[in-house]
Amino acid sequence: MNNHKNDLGRRWVVMWMYGVVTVHLISGILLPWIGSLPMLDIYHRIIEAAFWPDTAPLAARQQQAWWLSLFGPTIQSMSLWMGVLVYIGDRQRSAMAWAWLAIGIMVWGPQDMLISLRADAWIHVWIDCFAIATMLPPLIWLWLHDRRAVPSSDRTAQVTA
Repeated sequence: MNNHKNDLGRRWVVMWMYGVVTVHLISGILLPWIGSLPMLDIYHRIIEAAFWPDTAPLAARQQQAWWLSLFGPTIQSMSLWMGVLVYIGDRQRSAMAWAWLAIGIMVWGPQDMLISLRADAWIHVWIDCFAIATMLPPLIWLWLHDRRAVPSSDRTAQVTA
């Protein structure tokens, strides 16, 4: 019975990670199309306030919308890599796949937050905190779960292979 609970829990956490990948993919697809739409005016104003004490010039808004649009394909590519690692982690019960995803977040997160803090762009710090909080704990859980599922002798062979 305990094994069934663990498998059900693992299934839910893996599905959560597939959901995270899907959100990244959809966001990446949409960003080039919505980067300059009025629905993002509040976001743009918050970012502009970090760089312009008064109203930002139109060229600054256009450049910011361009950067945001340009970021979309980056998010799309990242979601594909994430998706492959989630697939490998899921199908092969690979603790290493979960570890690499977690390491990637731990490398990205602090740097992204530091860059945002230097620019006083708190909205990005909060977005990063949300992203880390929704991805890192499930990945660590999956890493621990799948690591325990592999006998220690096999774990040593995986590391040395």
